[in-house]
Amino acid sequence: MHIVFLITLGLSAVQTMPQSCELEWIVLGAGQDAGVPQIGNPDDPAWEDPGLRLFATSAALVDHTTGDRYLFEATPFITDQLALLDALAPSPLPGLGLSGIFLTHAHMGHYGGLMFLGFEAANANAIPVHAMPRMAAYLSNHGPWDQLVRFDNIRIAAIEAHAPVVLSERVQVSAHPVPHRDEYSETVGFVIRTAGRSVLFLPDLDSYEEWEAEFGVRVEDMVAQVDHAFLDATFFDDNEIPGRDMSNIPHPRVAASMDRFDALPDEGRGKIVFIHFNHTNPVRFTDSPQSREVLQRGYRLARRGDRICLDP
Repeated sequence: MHIVFLITLGLSAVQTMPQSCELEWIVLGAGQDAGVPQIGNPDDPAWEDPGLRLFATSAALVDHTTGDRYLFEATPFITDQLALLDALAPSPLPGLGLSGIFLTHAHMGHYGGLMFLGFEAANANAIPVHAMPRMAAYLSNHGPWDQLVRFDNIRIAAIEAHAPVVLSERVQVSAHPVPHRDEYSETVGFVIRTAGRSVLFLPDLDSYEEWEAEFGVRVEDMVAQVDHAFLDATFFDDNEIPGRDMSNIPHPRVAASMDRFDALPDEGRGKIVFIHFNHTNPVRFTDSPQSREVLQRGYRLARRGDRICLDP
Protein backbone atom coordinates (compact mmCIF):
# COMPACT_ATOMS: atom_id res chain seq x y z
CA MET A 1 0.00 0.00 0.00
CA HIS A 2 1.27 3.46 -0.91
CA ILE A 3 -1.23 5.40 1.20
CA VAL A 4 0.14 5.92 4.68
CA PHE A 5 -2.20 8.31 6.53
CA LEU A 6 -4.72 11.13 6.15
CA ILE A 7 -4.22 14.81 6.87
CA THR A 8 -6.51 17.78 6.53
CA LEU A 9 -5.62 20.49 4.02
CA GLY A 10 -8.03 23.35 3.41
CA LEU A 11 -11.38 21.80 2.54
CA SER A 12 -10.07 18.39 1.62
CA ALA A 13 -8.99 15.22 3.31
CA VAL A 14 -5.86 14.38 1.37
CA GLN A 15 -3.52 11.44 1.36
CA THR A 16 0.22 11.74 1.78
CA MET A 17 2.68 9.77 -0.32
CA PRO A 18 5.91 8.25 0.93
CA GLN A 19 8.96 10.11 -0.33
CA SER A 20 9.92 7.06 -2.41
CA CYS A 21 7.02 7.63 -4.85
CA GLU A 22 8.43 9.11 -8.06
CA LEU A 23 5.37 9.19 -10.35
CA GLU A 24 2.02 10.13 -8.89
CA TRP A 25 -1.59 10.66 -9.97
CA ILE A 26 -3.52 13.20 -7.88
CA VAL A 27 -7.28 13.84 -8.08
CA LEU A 28 -7.92 17.60 -7.97
CA GLY A 29 -11.68 17.47 -8.44
CA ALA A 30 -14.46 14.94 -8.92
CA GLY A 31 -17.50 17.06 -9.76
CA GLN A 32 -19.43 17.68 -12.95
CA ASP A 33 -18.49 20.80 -14.95
CA ALA A 34 -20.28 23.29 -12.69
CA GLY A 35 -19.11 21.76 -9.43
CA VAL A 36 -20.98 21.88 -6.13
CA PRO A 37 -22.83 23.91 -4.99
CA GLN A 38 -24.26 24.74 -8.38
CA ILE A 39 -25.60 28.09 -9.49
CA GLY A 40 -29.33 28.40 -8.88
CA ASN A 41 -29.43 25.77 -6.11
CA PRO A 42 -29.71 27.82 -2.90
CA ASP A 43 -30.78 24.85 -0.78
CA ASP A 44 -27.65 22.80 -1.41
CA PRO A 45 -26.00 22.01 1.95
CA ALA A 46 -22.60 22.78 0.44
CA TRP A 47 -23.34 26.50 0.78
CA GLU A 48 -23.18 26.09 4.56
CA ASP A 49 -20.64 23.25 4.73
CA PRO A 50 -17.49 23.90 2.67
CA GLY A 51 -16.47 20.27 3.16
CA LEU A 52 -19.31 19.27 0.81
CA ARG A 53 -18.09 21.41 -2.09
CA LEU A 54 -16.90 19.72 -5.26
CA PHE A 55 -14.46 21.11 -7.79
CA ALA A 56 -14.98 20.08 -11.41
CA THR A 57 -13.17 16.92 -12.46
CA SER A 58 -9.44 17.28 -12.90
CA ALA A 59 -6.27 15.37 -12.08
CA ALA A 60 -2.51 15.87 -12.17
CA LEU A 61 0.33 13.60 -13.19
CA VAL A 62 3.42 14.47 -11.15
CA ASP A 63 6.99 13.37 -11.74
CA HIS A 64 8.74 14.02 -8.45
CA THR A 65 12.17 13.32 -9.93
CA THR A 66 11.97 16.16 -12.47
CA GLY A 67 9.34 18.46 -10.96
CA ASP A 68 7.15 18.08 -14.04
CA ARG A 69 3.42 18.38 -13.40
CA TYR A 70 0.81 17.73 -16.10
CA LEU A 71 -2.77 18.85 -15.61
CA PHE A 72 -5.66 16.86 -17.05
CA GLU A 73 -8.48 19.34 -17.71
CA ALA A 74 -8.36 23.08 -17.10
CA THR A 75 -11.51 23.64 -15.07
CA PRO A 76 -13.10 26.89 -13.86
CA PHE A 77 -11.78 25.84 -10.41
CA ILE A 78 -8.15 25.85 -11.60
CA THR A 79 -7.09 28.51 -9.08
CA ASP A 80 -8.06 26.35 -6.10
CA GLN A 81 -6.90 23.18 -7.80
CA LEU A 82 -3.40 24.51 -8.47
CA ALA A 83 -3.21 25.73 -4.88
CA LEU A 84 -4.06 22.20 -3.74
CA LEU A 85 -1.49 20.74 -6.13
CA ASP A 86 1.14 23.18 -4.85
CA ALA A 87 0.44 22.05 -1.30
CA LEU A 88 0.59 18.34 -2.14
CA ALA A 89 3.30 18.25 -4.79
CA PRO A 90 5.16 21.56 -5.14
CA SER A 91 7.24 22.02 -8.27
CA PRO A 92 10.65 23.72 -8.59
CA LEU A 93 9.73 24.83 -12.11
CA PRO A 94 9.05 28.55 -12.73
CA GLY A 95 5.67 30.21 -13.04
CA LEU A 96 2.72 27.95 -12.39
CA GLY A 97 4.94 24.89 -12.39
CA LEU A 98 2.98 23.21 -15.18
CA SER A 99 4.76 21.29 -17.93
CA GLY A 100 1.56 20.81 -19.90
CA ILE A 101 -2.23 20.50 -19.91
CA PHE A 102 -4.27 17.76 -21.57
CA LEU A 103 -7.88 18.56 -22.58
CA THR A 104 -10.62 16.01 -23.24
CA HIS A 105 -13.12 18.34 -24.96
CA ALA A 106 -14.67 21.80 -25.23
CA HIS A 107 -17.33 21.77 -22.52
CA MET A 108 -17.03 24.47 -19.91
CA GLY A 109 -15.84 22.40 -16.97
CA HIS A 110 -13.03 20.84 -18.97
CA TYR A 111 -11.31 23.82 -20.58
CA GLY A 112 -12.87 26.99 -19.14
CA GLY A 113 -10.02 27.39 -16.67
CA LEU A 114 -7.67 28.33 -19.50
CA MET A 115 -8.98 31.88 -19.05
CA PHE A 116 -6.98 32.16 -15.83
CA LEU A 117 -3.74 31.61 -17.73
CA GLY A 118 -4.26 34.85 -19.63
CA PHE A 119 -3.09 38.45 -19.38
CA GLU A 120 -5.71 39.39 -16.77
CA ALA A 121 -4.63 36.67 -14.34
CA ALA A 122 -1.50 34.44 -14.35
CA ASN A 123 -0.12 35.77 -17.66
CA ALA A 124 1.40 32.33 -18.08
CA ASN A 125 4.39 31.68 -20.28
CA ALA A 126 3.97 29.22 -23.17
CA ILE A 127 2.27 26.35 -21.32
CA PRO A 128 1.80 23.45 -23.78
CA VAL A 129 -1.88 22.57 -24.21
CA HIS A 130 -2.36 19.12 -25.71
CA ALA A 131 -5.59 18.93 -27.69
CA MET A 132 -7.15 17.00 -30.54
CA PRO A 133 -7.32 18.72 -34.00
CA ARG A 134 -10.80 20.24 -33.70
CA MET A 135 -10.14 21.35 -30.13
CA ALA A 136 -6.79 22.83 -31.18
CA ALA A 137 -8.41 24.73 -34.07
CA TYR A 138 -11.20 26.00 -31.83
CA LEU A 139 -8.75 27.44 -29.29
CA SER A 140 -6.55 28.93 -32.00
CA ASN A 141 -9.31 30.62 -34.01
CA HIS A 142 -12.00 31.75 -31.56
CA GLY A 143 -11.92 34.45 -28.91
CA PRO A 144 -11.17 34.79 -26.13
CA TRP A 145 -9.01 31.66 -26.37
CA ASP A 146 -7.02 32.79 -29.42
CA GLN A 147 -5.63 35.68 -27.35
CA LEU A 148 -3.95 33.11 -25.10
CA VAL A 149 -2.20 31.79 -28.19
CA ARG A 150 -1.30 35.22 -29.59
CA PHE A 151 0.10 36.39 -26.23
CA ASP A 152 2.01 33.10 -25.92
CA ASN A 153 0.32 32.26 -22.64
CA ILE A 154 -0.32 28.81 -24.10
CA ARG A 155 1.14 26.91 -27.01
CA ILE A 156 -1.17 24.47 -28.76
CA ALA A 157 0.27 20.97 -29.10
CA ALA A 158 -2.08 19.14 -31.45
CA ILE A 159 -2.40 15.42 -30.79
CA GLU A 160 -3.89 12.56 -32.79
CA ALA A 161 -6.05 9.67 -31.68
CA HIS A 162 -4.10 6.67 -30.37
CA ALA A 163 -0.72 8.33 -31.14
CA PRO A 164 1.30 8.35 -27.90
CA VAL A 165 2.57 11.67 -26.61
CA VAL A 166 5.93 10.81 -25.07
CA LEU A 167 6.50 12.99 -22.02
CA SER A 168 9.66 11.23 -20.89
CA GLU A 169 11.38 7.86 -21.07
CA ARG A 170 8.94 6.65 -18.42
CA VAL A 171 5.66 8.34 -19.31
CA GLN A 172 3.41 8.54 -22.35
CA VAL A 173 -0.19 9.63 -22.91
CA SER A 174 -2.58 8.55 -25.66
CA ALA A 175 -6.00 9.92 -26.61
CA HIS A 176 -8.99 7.65 -27.26
CA PRO A 177 -12.07 9.15 -28.98
CA VAL A 178 -15.45 8.57 -27.36
CA PRO A 179 -19.03 9.55 -28.32
CA HIS A 180 -20.26 12.74 -26.68
CA ARG A 181 -21.87 16.09 -27.57
CA ASP A 182 -19.22 17.47 -29.89
CA GLU A 183 -20.44 20.97 -30.69
CA TYR A 184 -16.99 22.56 -30.76
CA SER A 185 -14.50 19.71 -30.52
CA GLU A 186 -13.96 15.99 -30.40
CA THR A 187 -14.17 14.21 -27.07
CA VAL A 188 -11.49 11.84 -25.85
CA GLY A 189 -10.39 9.93 -22.82
CA PHE A 190 -6.71 9.53 -22.00
CA VAL A 191 -4.60 6.52 -21.14
CA ILE A 192 -1.54 7.46 -19.12
CA ARG A 193 1.19 4.81 -19.10
CA THR A 194 4.25 4.91 -16.90
CA ALA A 195 7.03 2.39 -16.53
CA GLY A 196 5.06 0.74 -13.76
CA ARG A 197 1.35 1.57 -13.83
CA SER A 198 -1.39 2.92 -16.08
CA VAL A 199 -4.50 5.08 -15.73
CA LEU A 200 -7.60 5.46 -17.91
CA PHE A 201 -9.10 8.93 -17.49
CA LEU A 202 -12.57 9.00 -19.06
CA PRO A 203 -14.78 11.55 -17.28
CA ASP A 204 -17.33 12.20 -20.04
CA LEU A 205 -19.08 10.13 -22.72
CA ASP A 206 -22.61 9.37 -23.87
CA SER A 207 -22.70 5.60 -23.44
CA TYR A 208 -20.53 2.52 -23.50
CA GLU A 209 -22.83 0.95 -26.08
CA GLU A 210 -22.25 3.86 -28.47
CA TRP A 211 -18.52 3.67 -27.83
CA GLU A 212 -18.51 0.08 -28.99
CA ALA A 213 -20.87 0.71 -31.92
CA GLU A 214 -19.09 3.82 -33.26
CA PHE A 215 -15.47 3.16 -32.35
CA GLY A 216 -15.32 -0.60 -31.85
CA VAL A 217 -14.13 -0.24 -28.24
CA ARG A 218 -15.46 -2.30 -25.32
CA VAL A 219 -15.02 -0.51 -22.04
CA GLU A 220 -14.24 -3.83 -20.34
CA ASP A 221 -11.26 -4.27 -22.65
CA MET A 222 -9.98 -0.81 -21.78
CA VAL A 223 -10.36 -1.51 -18.06
CA ALA A 224 -8.45 -4.77 -18.48
CA GLN A 225 -5.48 -2.90 -19.98
CA VAL A 226 -4.96 -0.43 -17.10
CA ASP A 227 -4.45 -0.43 -13.36
CA HIS A 228 -6.92 2.37 -12.55
CA ALA A 229 -9.96 3.37 -14.62
CA PHE A 230 -11.60 6.72 -13.83
CA LEU A 231 -15.04 6.51 -15.44
CA ASP A 232 -17.99 8.86 -16.00
CA ALA A 233 -20.40 8.87 -13.05
CA THR A 234 -22.39 12.01 -13.78
CA PHE A 235 -25.69 10.49 -12.62
CA PHE A 236 -26.45 7.61 -10.29
CA ASP A 237 -29.73 6.58 -11.97
CA ASP A 238 -32.68 7.94 -13.95
CA ASN A 239 -34.54 9.27 -10.90
CA GLU A 240 -32.29 12.22 -10.13
CA ILE A 241 -33.89 15.19 -11.84
CA PRO A 242 -37.65 15.39 -11.19
CA GLY A 243 -39.70 16.67 -14.09
CA ARG A 244 -37.07 15.94 -16.74
CA ASP A 245 -36.81 13.03 -19.12
CA MET A 246 -33.32 11.89 -18.28
CA SER A 247 -33.16 9.70 -21.37
CA ASN A 248 -32.38 12.98 -23.15
CA ILE A 249 -29.29 13.47 -20.98
CA PRO A 250 -26.88 10.73 -22.07
CA HIS A 251 -24.24 9.52 -19.63
CA PRO A 252 -23.64 6.07 -18.19
CA ARG A 253 -25.58 5.79 -14.93
CA VAL A 254 -23.59 4.50 -11.97
CA ALA A 255 -26.24 1.92 -11.10
CA ALA A 256 -26.31 0.55 -14.66
CA SER A 257 -22.51 0.65 -14.89
CA MET A 258 -22.19 -1.45 -11.75
CA ASP A 259 -24.70 -3.96 -13.09
CA ARG A 260 -22.62 -4.22 -16.24
CA PHE A 261 -19.26 -4.42 -14.49
CA ASP A 262 -20.42 -6.90 -11.85
CA ALA A 263 -19.46 -9.61 -14.36
CA LEU A 264 -15.81 -8.60 -13.91
CA PRO A 265 -13.64 -10.42 -11.39
CA ASP A 266 -12.91 -8.70 -8.08
CA GLU A 267 -9.63 -7.35 -9.44
CA GLY A 268 -11.37 -5.79 -12.43
CA ARG A 269 -14.08 -4.11 -10.34
CA GLY A 270 -11.41 -2.79 -7.99
CA LYS A 271 -9.79 -0.90 -10.85
CA ILE A 272 -12.89 1.21 -11.50
CA VAL A 273 -13.03 4.66 -9.90
CA PHE A 274 -16.20 6.65 -10.52
CA ILE A 275 -15.73 10.39 -11.11
CA HIS A 276 -17.53 13.50 -12.53
CA PHE A 277 -20.50 13.65 -10.11
CA ASN A 278 -23.42 15.95 -10.88
CA HIS A 279 -24.71 17.98 -7.93
CA THR A 280 -27.78 15.71 -7.94
CA ASN A 281 -25.77 12.49 -7.66
CA PRO A 282 -26.00 11.11 -4.10
CA VAL A 283 -22.53 9.54 -4.32
CA ARG A 284 -21.15 13.05 -3.82
CA PHE A 285 -21.97 12.46 -0.12
CA THR A 286 -19.50 10.03 1.44
CA ASP A 287 -22.07 8.70 3.91
CA SER A 288 -24.98 8.22 1.48
CA PRO A 289 -26.50 4.74 0.98
CA GLN A 290 -25.48 4.97 -2.68
CA SER A 291 -21.84 5.65 -1.81
CA ARG A 292 -21.83 2.72 0.60
CA GLU A 293 -23.37 0.50 -2.08
CA VAL A 294 -20.68 1.44 -4.61
CA LEU A 295 -17.93 0.54 -2.16
CA GLN A 296 -19.62 -2.62 -0.96
CA ARG A 297 -19.88 -3.87 -4.54
CA GLY A 298 -16.13 -3.52 -4.97
CA TYR A 299 -15.85 -0.19 -6.80
CA ARG A 300 -14.23 3.09 -5.82
CA LEU A 301 -15.30 6.73 -5.74
CA ALA A 302 -12.93 9.56 -6.58
CA ARG A 303 -12.50 12.23 -3.93
CA ARG A 304 -10.53 15.46 -4.11
CA GLY A 305 -7.04 14.86 -2.78
CA ASP A 306 -6.86 11.15 -3.66
CA ARG A 307 -3.29 10.15 -4.49
CA ILE A 308 -2.10 7.07 -6.39
CA CYS A 309 1.56 6.10 -6.78
CA LEU A 310 2.33 4.95 -10.33
CA ASP A 311 5.75 3.49 -9.64
CA PRO A 312 6.40 -0.19 -10.56
